[in-house]
Amino acid sequence: MAGLVAYGVHIPHYRLQRAAIGQVLGSGGGRGTRAVASYDEDSTSMAVEASRQALANVDTSTVESLYFATAVPAYADKTNATAVHAALDLPQHAFAADMAGAVRSGVAALMAAARAADGAGAAVAVSADIRTGLPGGSDERDGGDGAAAFVFSSDPAVPVLAEQIGAVHASTEVLERWRMPGDPSSRVWEERFGEDVYVPLAVQTFADACKASGVTPAEVDHLIVSGLHGRSTARIAGSLGTRPEAAVDSLTGVIGNAGTAQPGILLADVLDRAEPDALIALVVVADGVSVILLRTTEALAANRPARSVAAQIASGDDTLSYATFLSWRGFLTKEPPRRPDAEHPYAPPSKRRARWKFGLIAGECTACGQRHLPPAQVCTNCQAIDQSVDVPMAGVRARIATYTVDRLAFTPSPPLLLVVLDFEGGGRFRCELTDASPDDVQIGAEVEMTFRRIVTSGGIHNYFWKARPAR
Repeated sequence: MAGLVAYGVHIPHYRLQRAAIGQVLGSGGGRGTRAVASYDEDSTSMAVEASRQALANVDTSTVESLYFATAVPAYADKTNATAVHAALDLPQHAFAADMAGAVRSGVAALMAAARAADGAGAAVAVSADIRTGLPGGSDERDGGDGAAAFVFSSDPAVPVLAEQIGAVHASTEVLERWRMPGDPSSRVWEERFGEDVYVPLAVQTFADACKASGVTPAEVDHLIVSGLHGRSTARIAGSLGTRPEAAVDSLTGVIGNAGTAQPGILLADVLDRAEPDALIALVVVADGVSVILLRTTEALAANRPARSVAAQIASGDDTLSYATFLSWRGFLTKEPPRRPDAEHPYAPPSKRRARWKFGLIAGECTACGQRHLPPAQVCTNCQAIDQSVDVPMAGVRARIATYTVDRLAFTPSPPLLLVVLDFEGGGRFRCELTDASPDDVQIGAEVEMTFRRIVTSGGIHNYFWKARPAR
């Protein structure tokens, strides 16, 4: 079986204080915060951001497959994983597929990637979710948004961070949580029913996994129990025979429960701080139970991603108002701008410029070194024709050369911040600044690029790149 060689997480910048819900509605609040995907984020864009973190030090030419799991896909019929594939500029021959529609698909992506990488290149499993519910409900309060990505490989030259030593799954048809296509929120059955189903199933499955792997519950150093059924996960964590100190924080108090992505986020958080030779048990409760046992290696400490889960949580902005949250989620309709609707992108031009549009691949003149964003057939500096090479810009830092704070143009998060960027090594580019306020904009400030949904028009999502402050 291939080993885990890299991982990454994306926690959205914004947080909603749960107390703000109760202040507006009179009920439904609580303590802590939940992570909130911005108006220009969806499951696809968040999957790109998590995957970029995971692939930062991986040779992407070795990636042979990508599996994208989400319960809230941006498109039906159309494969969403291909947009992730394009934004990461993966090889065209790499297989990209969705595992969408259910929370359990996150585990399916992990298992598929681990098996796909066993003997043939690297494989990526990425899961993302945006959890919401009706205003004042428990899903709105307890949900959270985020994404997690994991890279598997069997290449002996690539250091393995954690090895899978066992996995046991149990499936059961249980009408505990469901959502009809197009519905804005899930429906759940009485909690005691799900508890009666999941707890004994988890205890048995965990025991089977330990027995098959030759370990005992007492040997587990980090126990992760993840699922949307809160009562079940709480009882399961205390019923498996592991040491009390092995149970890890669910992070629901600070980011909420990210559903499909939650197991990956919790696993990444453990990997961020686990010692070598630590035994990790990942228990996922969703339409059954999955138990995956991992053991960390000496290579983990030197190959962690640049952004830990804890650092992303600590950098969040909890000033988001409840009214803004509702408008971003479509539960509060504001008067639209009195101007024509945005024009949707067209398929042929998008296909012709796919590497620029999705991968932010610029051109550099081999004759004089001038960079062009977007690529140009004729160099604007020396007029050389067809003398350009591709230069990936998504991971290149930039600084603000000048900016505009536009308080008249429409944006779901006013005011609109427009910046002109100068990239390290050359190249100038004009774009929006996101995850920021006017106070964050100043000439010379360092920014980084982020993949976002610019607008949805005519049923088409227009994805492109924005800048955000380098935090």
